[in-house]
Amino acid sequence: MFSSRLNWTQRPNRLSTLLAEKRQAGAQVLDLTESNPTRVGLAYPEAEILAALADASALRYHPAPQGMDSARGAVAGYYHERGTDISISSVLLTASTSEAYAFLFKLLTNPGDEILAPRPSYPLFEFLAGLESVHIRQYPLRYDGVWHVDFDALEQAITPRTRGIVVVNPNNPTGSFLKRAELDRLDSLAAERGLAILSDEVFRDYAFAAEADRASTLAGDRRALTFSMSGLSKIAGLPQMKLGWIVASGPHSDQALDALELIADTYLSVSTPVQVALPRLLALSNGILRQIRQRTASNLARLRDALYGSAATLLRTEGGWYAVLQVPRTRTEEEWTLKLLDESGILVQPGFFFDFESEAFLVVSLLPEPSIFAEGLARLRSII
Repeated sequence: MFSSRLNWTQRPNRLSTLLAEKRQAGAQVLDLTESNPTRVGLAYPEAEILAALADASALRYHPAPQGMDSARGAVAGYYHERGTDISISSVLLTASTSEAYAFLFKLLTNPGDEILAPRPSYPLFEFLAGLESVHIRQYPLRYDGVWHVDFDALEQAITPRTRGIVVVNPNNPTGSFLKRAELDRLDSLAAERGLAILSDEVFRDYAFAAEADRASTLAGDRRALTFSMSGLSKIAGLPQMKLGWIVASGPHSDQALDALELIADTYLSVSTPVQVALPRLLALSNGILRQIRQRTASNLARLRDALYGSAATLLRTEGGWYAVLQVPRTRTEEEWTLKLLDESGILVQPGFFFDFESEAFLVVSLLPEPSIFAEGLARLRSII
């Protein structure tokens, strides 16, 4: 009766089953996977946010498929403040980064076409692509003390049906940024092969240190058709506001934006109140950004100290909200996560959730409140 695009396995895995049992029994679980910024004790400027949403002009509806000029101008201002100048005309608003992917898959592909995506990475692309009847082919990121793109494997993954290459910059969960030399090579490769680059930059503001060779954004002059994506979810710690964007650059970007506007006009999904509020929300984001940066940096330092001299290794991370631990292969990742949850009440994620090629890796969020994070690390070390 229903579309084959929905043929996803929905059976609970062993970890989610055990977690549900623990919570139903009233057991305390220290969640070291928490990634919702609105649930980790941050101080939001509530009155100012509500005032921004109370603008009476939001009561008048003027459909603007590409987004209101004032909102797109605020996005252009966001890039200008970070050293990149873009035109308002290059910006298209979406309800989220996920919707941005959906629009771009509609723009670039026909059913059965392929998009390349990194591995490891956040487990979302297969679902988004599947809903568009598109296939994901993965290319690996390699770790030798620093994460980098395996370009030989990436080129081998390109087929006649490949239409685009996804980069997540910085990657989730590895926290690795694309380097300038990698960007030059990727830009040249995509231009030569007639492929688009889809750059997910939602964590770009969360670098742990400045590095001269880092490519913090792909927005701007490009040899290949390039789409840079971000939004309020991470920049302002406001996932519930449901506003993201696409910045198009490179050859054929004008035609791409015309087509994207047509797609957006079909849905008109971005609400007027959040568009009206966007300039103020972006201005208010600095305080939230600062708190999240302080939280993730301090928790990363706690994690580094907690693992010192232990059997676990903290892999190098350059930014984002997550950290990757390599643990002994004395048991599988699934067994590690089950043991940590069952015996110590700690919830972490196994590496295979993010398509790590080998075992054993665990992924933790750096967002939890410091007291919860510190207690969770103490329990984790005692098990490892």
